[in-house]
Amino acid sequence: MALTAALVDIPSESRHEKRIADEIEAALREQTVGYEIVRAGDAVLARTDYGRPSRVLLAGHTDTVPAADNLPSRLEDGILHGCGTSDMKSGDAVFLHLAATVAEPAHDITLVLYDCEEIEASANGLGRIERELPEWLHADVAILGEPSGGFIEAGCQGTLRVRISTTGTRAHSARSWLGDNAIHKLGEVLARLRAYHARSVDIDGCVYREGLSAVRIDGGIAGNVIPDAASVTVNFRFAPDRSIEQAYAHVCEVFDGLDITVELTDSAAGALPGLTRPAAAALVEAADGQVRAKYGWTDVSRFAALGVPAVNYGPGDPNLAHRVDERVEVAQITAVTTMLRRYLSA
Repeated sequence: MALTAALVDIPSESRHEKRIADEIEAALREQTVGYEIVRAGDAVLARTDYGRPSRVLLAGHTDTVPAADNLPSRLEDGILHGCGTSDMKSGDAVFLHLAATVAEPAHDITLVLYDCEEIEASANGLGRIERELPEWLHADVAILGEPSGGFIEAGCQGTLRVRISTTGTRAHSARSWLGDNAIHKLGEVLARLRAYHARSVDIDGCVYREGLSAVRIDGGIAGNVIPDAASVTVNFRFAPDRSIEQAYAHVCEVFDGLDITVELTDSAAGALPGLTRPAAAALVEAADGQVRAKYGWTDVSRFAALGVPAVNYGPGDPNLAHRVDERVEVAQITAVTTMLRRYLSA
């Protein structure tokens, strides 16, 4: 708990992680034995090379969203409050503590603490490491310390957004029969969405439920004009057994036959859990089978693209991330530390 509080009390909004990276680097150099340590911008990397039969990578981001008058941290009734307590400085603290105290790990360990996860993907420090130091991301399994309530949350959903556009003919609303209302045409799109039945799929014992949702509507010119253009943005959260191309094809199929244009605006692939791989299976065993699917997208997708099975596992409630009242139970920090110590030592 004390280490989590110390990390939380170092402000580290995205793009301002130098101080926390300095402190982490100094602590690793002073308090760990057998680790090669490298500084890469505002990311800090450390790894052992004992020749163990498997390698476990522990990864966490050190940045937070902007503080909201919730610094410094405060401890009340076994709960630590403050910006970054849940997302994800408690996870970082667990990893740093284990690096300093697991003297004879059963696996070689790589520790990656990186910057700029909370902002645009192009700035993400893990992506920079992948480009500049790719050998540091080789592992048999990767564990991201994102808040997961103490459950292993395996893999992650993919996500894509499309803009569905309609066109019509502009006219004065007093003579609406002379126009063709583009907004009205969106009614058929919304009806398809309302009737949509989301698929659930079981992968390695994790059930991923998909979702297809309207998240934005644009249209209209003035209060007395029939609009000649309108659009709805639709977000598809898909199970990781679909590729981006398959997911986009499915969305197009849902709206097939309508007088619309479907434009893919952005996308990110999901990540398969890969829990049948030996190192990942041992992790599940150490967690007593407390595993569930990850709803949402995280950096586990980057590892999946590299062929490394990855999970989210850390203290904290993901629903509390980024909130003014962000907090983490100290007991959960202890429980996650205990489980990972057992796994890394077995």
